[in-house]
Amino acid sequence: QVQLLESGGGLVQAGDSLRLSCAVSGRAFSDDAMGWFRQAPGKEREFVASISWSGGDTYYSDSVSGRFTISRDSAKNTLYLQMNSLKPEDTAVYYCAAHRSSAQAMGVVMTMGLGGSWGQGTQVTVSS
Repeated sequence: QVQLLESGGGLVQAGDSLRLSCAVSGRAFSDDAMGWFRQAPGKEREFVASISWSGGDTYYSDSVSGRFTISRDSAKNTLYLQMNSLKPEDTAVYYCAAHRSSAQAMGVVMTMGLGGSWGQGTQVTVSS
């Protein structure tokens, strides 16, 4: 079983940047595709970004493409989400996720509850 621990959330202003981190333990980091999801108040959890086990393939939702960058550091067993040009609509709890599916499929399999692991989440609040 893999354990995921997010950090780096906080309160920022629109246009600011923030970097989220997710420390991974309990299973070889290279075994899983990794991803970030978010859930705003009153809304369902949604896919943000995913990255393949090798780091060579990345996928983004349309709402964050061009502003957010997902990356992974295998030496540190850590996943990152660099968030630039933040908007108030980015306000949500951000969750780290791991799954043995492909990074391309991760958005679907995780939101459908088809296995995988979740972190506890970190709050990001963007004020206007």
